[in-house]
Amino acid sequence: MSFNTPAEFWLTGITLADGHLADVLVRAGRIAEIGTAFGAAPRFLRSGWLALPALVEGHVHLDKTFLGTPWQPHLPGSSVADRIRLEKLARAKTNVPVQVRGGNLVETELKFGTGYMRSHTDIDGESGLANFEAELEIRDKYRDEIDIQIVAFPQSGILASPGTEAFLDAALANGADAIGGLDPAGIDRDPVGHLDVIFRLATKYDKDVDIHLHEGGPLGVFELDLICDRTEKFGLGGRVTVSHAYALGQIGPEDLKRFGGRLASAGVSILTSAPQVSMPPVKALRSLGVNIFAGSDNIRDAWAPIGNGDILDRAQIAARQQDLVSDEDLAMALDLITGASAKALRLPEYGIAIGGPADLVLIEAENVAEAVASVPRRRETYKRGRKVAELGAPVA
Repeated sequence: MSFNTPAEFWLTGITLADGHLADVLVRAGRIAEIGTAFGAAPRFLRSGWLALPALVEGHVHLDKTFLGTPWQPHLPGSSVADRIRLEKLARAKTNVPVQVRGGNLVETELKFGTGYMRSHTDIDGESGLANFEAELEIRDKYRDEIDIQIVAFPQSGILASPGTEAFLDAALANGADAIGGLDPAGIDRDPVGHLDVIFRLATKYDKDVDIHLHEGGPLGVFELDLICDRTEKFGLGGRVTVSHAYALGQIGPEDLKRFGGRLASAGVSILTSAPQVSMPPVKALRSLGVNIFAGSDNIRDAWAPIGNGDILDRAQIAARQQDLVSDEDLAMALDLITGASAKALRLPEYGIAIGGPADLVLIEAENVAEAVASVPRRRETYKRGRKVAELGAPVA
């Protein structure tokens, strides 16, 4: 969709996240003033709308989605390895390329207000760099609408999939922003070897780390400890994320207190998709200094047929899962997809501030709490001062 956005304009009567009413002047893609409108620049009245920094999709898989294809029935598997096998079969049957399917998901998220995204792309000894190269094309196509980070993700393992390490190396050398990993014990059956490859490559190319960890119980805690050790050893504090970390939702309060402190000290962030069971406890981890944020994960793919691409909806799911109902708690849920996620992705200049980039989402809501509680269906998304998407009826 094409929008004609002036180079300079005012958004008037908007509500900021702190509850204050203000007018915001956008000039040459940046926020020039926050206060009361003056001068001759065009004015767009947005009374009753909340202005937030563009939302952050902390974890998604652009190469996996089936958006734009006929309905794909879910294929349940008895284990992670079994589901990986079934997913490969399902994806092999579609003739719609990653560039189209992934592009459909990007456009969907844009309408909901996403301005930043981290996508994990499958790399293994069979497919090589095909998915990664497709995501590079997606990132380039939408570079003026959204900032996309690409994680080189060895879903089939590293040691168990010959050739994968070399492909990961090539991806990191050619535009990947981070290196991923997956269940080091269950997939590669060698937690130490798996993690050593990941951290060695991250250090070689000065990249971030984002590891899927579904394994729970004592094994999951043990692997989290190994990740913290390597984060500290290689000086990667603030640059390492563990996605899912179900083990943190399965341990008692005393163990959580001890291990939460370990994560906070090492500078390891936790990503959650707000699952029904084994969700890491948001309030407890935040109180211990752990940076926890949220992402959609699977959207209309072989792992999960459910998912709409609305990261604000995911924040509401997280609030429901953990009984976050006060205004302060709902603001915490919003932070999972704004400030906390921006910190984990190390986004520069994130937020609404004079001189900062005009990367905004306007939501028809009275305040932050209402936005999370009701997930409004009218929104406008701006990237570097240009309107790039809208949801619901157009606003004059």
